[in-house]
Amino acid sequence: MRDDSERRVRWFPYAVIAVLLAFLAAGTASNLERNPQPQLVADGVPGRSLPATDVPYDLVRHALADLDALTLPDGATVAGWDGPWRFVWPRDASFVAAARCSVGQYAEAGKVLGFLDKIRPTAGRWGARYTAPDGVEPGDGREPQLDGSGWVLWATWFCSNPPVHPGSASESTTSTPAPSGVPEAAGIDLAAYWPMVRESGDQIVAELGEDDLPAASPDYWERPESEVTLGTIAPLLTGLRSGLAIAAKLGRTAEVASWQDALDRLSAATDRRFGPHYPRTPAKAVSFVEPGIEPIGIEGGADAIVTVLGPPFAPARDEVSQAIERTRKVLTQPNGGVTPGEQWRTDGVAWTPQTALFALSAAARGDRSTAERLLEWLDAYRTPTGALPEKVNRDLHPAGEAPLAWTTALVVLTASALNHPLPIP
Repeated sequence: MRDDSERRVRWFPYAVIAVLLAFLAAGTASNLERNPQPQLVADGVPGRSLPATDVPYDLVRHALADLDALTLPDGATVAGWDGPWRFVWPRDASFVAAARCSVGQYAEAGKVLGFLDKIRPTAGRWGARYTAPDGVEPGDGREPQLDGSGWVLWATWFCSNPPVHPGSASESTTSTPAPSGVPEAAGIDLAAYWPMVRESGDQIVAELGEDDLPAASPDYWERPESEVTLGTIAPLLTGLRSGLAIAAKLGRTAEVASWQDALDRLSAATDRRFGPHYPRTPAKAVSFVEPGIEPIGIEGGADAIVTVLGPPFAPARDEVSQAIERTRKVLTQPNGGVTPGEQWRTDGVAWTPQTALFALSAAARGDRSTAERLLEWLDAYRTPTGALPEKVNRDLHPAGEAPLAWTTALVVLTASALNHPLPIP
C-alpha cells in the first residue's frame, strides 16, 4: 500500500491558505455590504456665481462663493443645499461667521451671528439644528447639543478680534488678503450679542457636575452618547475662554468670576480624565510603565476634535500638539484624508471637515507644509463646480453633500491662518 502522508503534508499549507483567503473575501464582501461606497448627492449649488473679490486663490474664491450661496438673506446659513443638510447647525454657522471675519467680511458675519442670536435658547442647550429661515427646531428626534454653547461663544469673540491683515496681497497661492478698503480695527459690536453670550456661558457653568465635567451630550458625531466626549468638552473650553474675554471687555464682573472658576475646573478635569492622549472618551486606565517612559492611555479612541484643544482655539501646549500629531497619523485613511475617529465606522472613507480641522490646526501651529498638503488634498477632490464635498470615498471620488458649509468655512480659515496669525482666546 502506497504511503501518501508526505504528499498530504506538502499540500496542507496551501489548503489552509485557500481557506483563509476565502474567509477574507467573505469578510470584505460583508464589510462592503454593510458600508457601501457613498456617492455624491449633488455637485454644487445651482446658479451660484463667483464673488467679486481680490482673493487670488481659486479654492478660496470658490469657497466664498459657496458660503454666499448657502447663506440666506436673513443670515441663516444652511449646512448644505439639499435635503437633510438644509438646516442651520449652530456649529457650522459659527464657523461660517468666523471664516467671514477672517477675510474681513464683517457685515456678512454679523448677519450669521444675528440669525443665531434670533434663535438662541433662553434656557437650556442649543438645538442640534434649526429650520431655515424660520429658525425652529425640526422635531426630528435629535437631542439638544451642549457643544453649541461653546461654538457660538468662540465665533462671537473671534469676530470681535479680527486678525490683522497684511498691507498688500501676497503672491502665494494660499494667500487670502482682506478685501480692499477694510480697516484693521473692524469687527462686530459685542454689546449687541451679550444676551446670547451670557446665556451660552451660564449654560456651560450649569452643566458641570461634581466631577467638574459636563453630562453626556451628542456632539458633532450626531448620535446619542452615554458618557461625556471630547467633542463636547473641547468647544466648551474654547467657549469659556472666549466668553471670559467678552465679559471682561464689557465689564461684566459677575460672569468673569463665575466663568473663570468653571474654566479652571473644566480644564483641570479634562487634563486629569483625558490626558495625555486626549481621546474621544476618558481613558479607562492609564499605564505608567516606568519613569521616563510616556504613560499610555487605555481605550477611549482617537478623535479629530483633539485639534480644538490647540491653536487657533486654545493656546499651544506641547502635550496637546503631540496628541494632535499622533491622532492625525492614526486617523489618516488610505485615500489621504482622515476619518472622524477610531470608533467611527471602518469603511476607508475620509471626511473633509475633519481633514480641514487638521489643516487649520497645522496652519495655526506654524506647520505650513502639513497645512498646505492637506489643502491641496481638499482642492484635488472638489466637485466639477468647484465645491468642497462632505466625503471622499474609497474609490477617490467626492461623495456626500457638496458644498458642505463646515468644510468650506474651515478651508477659508486655514488659508487665512497661512497668511496671517488668527486670534486665539
